[in-house]
Amino acid sequence: MINMRGKHIHIKVGKKSKKIISRDEKVMSPLTRESEFVFAKGRGSMVWDADGKKYVDFAAGVAVMNVGYGNKDVEKAIIAQAKQGTHAGFADYFSEAPVKLAETLVKMLPSGLNRVFLSNSGTEAVEAAYKCARWHTNKKWFVAFDPCFHGRTMGSLSMTNSLPVHRKRFAPFLPVRHTPYPYLYRSRFDSEKDLANDCLRKVETTLRKNTGDTAGIMFEPVSGEGGYIVPPKAFVKGLRKLCTEKSVLLCADEVQSGCFRTGKFLAIENFGVKPDIVSMSKSIGGGIPLGATIANKKIMDWVPGAHANTFGGNLVASAAGKATLDYMKRHSLGKKAQKTGKLMMRRLKEMQEDSRIIGDVRGLGLMIGVEIVSNKKTKKHGVTERTAIIKHGLENGLVLLPAGKSTIRICPPLVIEKREALDGLEKLATAITDTEGKS
Repeated sequence: MINMRGKHIHIKVGKKSKKIISRDEKVMSPLTRESEFVFAKGRGSMVWDADGKKYVDFAAGVAVMNVGYGNKDVEKAIIAQAKQGTHAGFADYFSEAPVKLAETLVKMLPSGLNRVFLSNSGTEAVEAAYKCARWHTNKKWFVAFDPCFHGRTMGSLSMTNSLPVHRKRFAPFLPVRHTPYPYLYRSRFDSEKDLANDCLRKVETTLRKNTGDTAGIMFEPVSGEGGYIVPPKAFVKGLRKLCTEKSVLLCADEVQSGCFRTGKFLAIENFGVKPDIVSMSKSIGGGIPLGATIANKKIMDWVPGAHANTFGGNLVASAAGKATLDYMKRHSLGKKAQKTGKLMMRRLKEMQEDSRIIGDVRGLGLMIGVEIVSNKKTKKHGVTERTAIIKHGLENGLVLLPAGKSTIRICPPLVIEKREALDGLEKLATAITDTEGKS
């Protein structure tokens, strides 16, 4: 066993993996490594570790590789742009590649979202949304949810409210108040309608505390890090109505849920709602760091210099992003995500019926959460059981990631084939059955 820093899931790894991990420990800052899996290469929905072991990837590089590993269209675009130039200082000069990306992006978004700010990551995309809302409204407060995750830089971290370690020792934070995210499985309500009404009342109470000084509400249309929680449609519609009535900007964090992950290009479109500001990243770059913040030109009205960066609009990232978006649209990955997601949900629901520790199965498209409990009646979080399932999966060729207190997130590449999805699910079923046998 390797002496790893942090609470990693220990698995048996080969000699090459051991050496890489040992070198990593000597030079890298501590990171949130979930296990000792050492990535070497990927193709489509499959990945290999440093010792050549093959896995079905149900994590997609944390919901990044929507178009699959080794996507030829993206690779071709990266190589072609790299030969022309990698960087142009887009904040200070002009270049066509970022413009092509922005033009492609706005055509895929709801009408009116027509101004794009480019950055390099999800937390940057959220920071830009936060600053844009405060600039436009000239108000200081934000409302976010419990749980929620929006990033780890100070503006986004002020809104993040998922794990204690994210915020520990970093106070004081910017002016943000939190209100409950509508989490039906963990609520006292039996109906989505009652839950939605209760949570909306609490949002309204929070807005009153801010005494008319709220710039925006930062909202994940499907909670990601918090546990892959799908809110009631009535809540999302009610939130939009409340924001409109109170002159508060509705900011959708689509960093993990966007780019057809839920079937729609934006997850919030599943609820028939249009946000004022959108933050995107992860899969939008096809594996290359890229972030985008989008709003109407009337909202993104800050003056030059109010917000900028060095690498936003990076030429290689822009080329990769455009190729990624074009591929998603051309290959109808939204429809594929819906079709494969329905198939996987049916199998997971069957597993839930036969299982003593699957408390809840929920999701949209290929953003699915499987909540593990130690007791279905008490709904006690099955933290130990979840760890055992993820460990079993890794040791038997399945990459899984946790979310929330005891949920397993299932977010494979959207290009995953039916046979690969079913193979991964059978590996998961075996892991759950073996874990139940030992508990």
